[in-house]
Amino acid sequence: MWKIFISTFVAIFLAELGDKTQFAVFSLSAEKKSPFVIAIAATLAMGASSLIAAMLGNITGHFVSPRITRYVAGAVFVILGVVILFGKM
Repeated sequence: MWKIFISTFVAIFLAELGDKTQFAVFSLSAEKKSPFVIAIAATLAMGASSLIAAMLGNITGHFVSPRITRYVAGAVFVILGVVILFGKM
């Protein structure tokens, strides 16, 4: 269980560094002068979003093989990357 926890924590932590959510929290904290309230609200929002993703992933895992899920996720990331790269979005 700890191995899953640590690998998930590290992956999400590194992926979120410099993310637009982090910049939104930075901006709100600079503007509103309530960093703890903003940090708590952002943490709860990220937690809710992650809970929804985890539950949907669990449900999907019962019907779709992990291999197909990885291929679809990879394809979506590549497509979004190309679309963003060429400014069509």
